[in-house]
Amino acid sequence: MEHTRVIGDFHTILDEGQVWKMGGFPLPDGTFWEYREPDAVVIVRNGILYARATLSRQNDHVQILDNAKHMYYSVESVIVPEAGEVSFELDIRARTQNTAPNDLYDGYVSLNLLDFTTGAALDFFAGNDKYASVFGILPFPGVVVPPSDKTRFFCIFKEDTNFKAREFNTYKITYNRVTDEAIFYLNGVEIRRDKNIPIKLNQFTIALGMMTEKDLSPEGSVSVHGQTVIAEWSPITVTTTDGAKDSKNVDLGE
Repeated sequence: MEHTRVIGDFHTILDEGQVWKMGGFPLPDGTFWEYREPDAVVIVRNGILYARATLSRQNDHVQILDNAKHMYYSVESVIVPEAGEVSFELDIRARTQNTAPNDLYDGYVSLNLLDFTTGAALDFFAGNDKYASVFGILPFPGVVVPPSDKTRFFCIFKEDTNFKAREFNTYKITYNRVTDEAIFYLNGVEIRRDKNIPIKLNQFTIALGMMTEKDLSPEGSVSVHGQTVIAEWSPITVTTTDGAKDSKNVDLGE
């Protein structure tokens, strides 16, 4: 059995906590590191979420906190079916200003599927002239990642330029818990398949972000130098098979 719903409702984006909330992580000192650019311009028009920001947020000590600059999390998590698969599909348009040519990681637009029960992330990153598919198990702050006798933390990026640069492209990620596979599609064509995923993934928070991916230096963050990221996201179509339901079994609309 197949169940499809659309997670969007971007007209509620200012009512944080209804459908979407600002992303981030709690810190050991009791504070919360929020992925929010203070001068971001946010527009919702024709069902599309548009955000534009000149990047300013930095963290000199924790890589994951430095990477995402402005990010929305879905309030509800999507539960992975025990005996089936789940897929997420949307359109993304990415444009940047003052980013380094041919350097995707200097500023990009993201779709992140985050499993905070395992530390897993399945992502698409889109920039001005390049995109990447990503699979990783990451040390998210406050998340307990199960121990492993193999490499416990990793992130595997695969970059390509074969897409419609600076225009809308359709991105889809499918995860199958039975076969331990994640499949990535661009404009309806399979472009990557990760097999033998070493851990069973349980649920996904959908994240829409504007990000960088610049390794911290001994002196701290080097990710911000006046570059601007312009992001546009369509609502996300979520399809589960085998009769699985999301965490509240509701249709959140467009």
